[in-house]
Amino acid sequence: MDEVERRLAELARSFGAREVDPAEKARRVGEVFAKVAARYDLMNDLMSVGIHRLWKDALVDRLAPRPGTTVLDLAGGTGDVAFRILKRSDGRARVVLADINPAMLAVGRDRAIDAGWLGAVDFVAADAERLPFADRSFDAVTIAFGIRNVTRIDRALSEIFRVLRIGGRFLCLEFSRLRVPPLAPFYDAWSDHVIPLLGRLVAGDEESYRYLVESIRRFPDQETFARAIGRAGFSRVRWHDLSGGIAAVHSAWRL
Repeated sequence: MDEVERRLAELARSFGAREVDPAEKARRVGEVFAKVAARYDLMNDLMSVGIHRLWKDALVDRLAPRPGTTVLDLAGGTGDVAFRILKRSDGRARVVLADINPAMLAVGRDRAIDAGWLGAVDFVAADAERLPFADRSFDAVTIAFGIRNVTRIDRALSEIFRVLRIGGRFLCLEFSRLRVPPLAPFYDAWSDHVIPLLGRLVAGDEESYRYLVESIRRFPDQETFARAIGRAGFSRVRWHDLSGGIAAVHSAWRL
């Protein structure tokens, strides 16, 4: 077992800092997101001081969707990325928003109604490890802050590869490894103390936000994740660090 396989196997058994049976992980993660769905977008703003919006803009900048582009937005729950794709394409891209969690999908549908996008987005309940779509169905697949919550990341990457058309592109926005050492003490203090406190005060759920912090720490660094993407069959795997590596956009092509 090489380093990439070892790390992915560890992630399949991890629920934050705890070890769990991989068969139990999806249920536990589902419970977390069912609890936080109603306050998910507000908490994202508070936890990142609004910077997550710039990161998602950066993801869509790299996608550069054109009218007629067919995009699958995985783990897209509340619609942040899907709606950005529609705005960038003047509402003429076709977007399928897939998420395994019904509570997150419900929030996304409500937001789509409020924004007037309901008819422009197809909402699908789907497991990233077993996508209910035909081979070569999409021009692009995006996922923002969702891949680290998948139990078998290698299976999800293989499924993403399968549903992409030849010449299709995969873009993944995820928390990554900070590359600016002087910022580390401040970042750690914010993660360990402020985020759980915000979870308790705003969402009434400190424990779920401790899990989210722990899951970020367990996720592989930029290079290791890039190798995992390449092992799934993708070509031209690259990444771009955001905010000193707090997050990163990985991109790859199915050639």
